[in-house]
Amino acid sequence: MEISINNLTHNFEVNPERLLLDVLRQEAGLTGAKYGCGECNCGACTVLVDGEATRSCITPVGSMVGRNVTTVEGLTAGGELSSVQQAFVDESAFQCGYCTPGFVISTTALLLKNSSPSTGDIKSALNGHICRCGAYVRIVKAVQKAAGNPDHGTSL
Repeated sequence: MEISINNLTHNFEVNPERLLLDVLRQEAGLTGAKYGCGECNCGACTVLVDGEATRSCITPVGSMVGRNVTTVEGLTAGGELSSVQQAFVDESAFQCGYCTPGFVISTTALLLKNSSPSTGDIKSALNGHICRCGAYVRIVKAVQKAAGNPDHGTSL
């Protein structure tokens, strides 16, 4: 099957029911999306599918034919971090980093739809993502910075 990942066409001979996360990590060698809960509850596996945040741990790879998948690795351009990735670095919006790719992807999806999100919009977009280190305040600040929102005083 032919799938577009990070704007490159990949051909995989895999069972179409196999999970997208497994194919990304094991066949494509893209390890940014992480296995967390395997039940769509933590957000560690989030990727963009046609610009929409999608949990790859429950998504059959066969459903990706004809669609564009973007992983956290695909957000960089010419070796430069995206504005969202840079904002997460600038705000130290991570500790262990395991959940960070999912938060970055969901933030990117949010900003594609809404370039000036309110704190409520941010909370809604990131609902269901779990950061076991508790970096939520810094994550919200990073999203606000990426959006150009100066209101950094609000936390989750």
